[in-house]
Amino acid sequence: MKLTVEISKYPLADDYIGPIKGFIDELNKTDDVKIITNTLSTQVFGDYDNVMDALQRCIKWSFERYGKVVFVCKFLHGDLSPED
Repeated sequence: MKLTVEISKYPLADDYIGPIKGFIDELNKTDDVKIITNTLSTQVFGDYDNVMDALQRCIKWSFERYGKVVFVCKFLHGDLSPED
């Protein structure tokens, strides 16, 4: 099953750019999902299990590294990634 997730991160700190970039960099270490980042959010596309594993790993990493953070996610069945 394919999955599309749109995720936005809101660090509860004055220095918010570093934690956002850190999360995106960590997410980009995942080989088996497609990731597109823009100024509003990051979209993750791929197999359901691969996407969820990547999100679980990176969200946990972000909490451990940066502390209080809010994540807002939208989950949609299917792979809606734009054609390359």
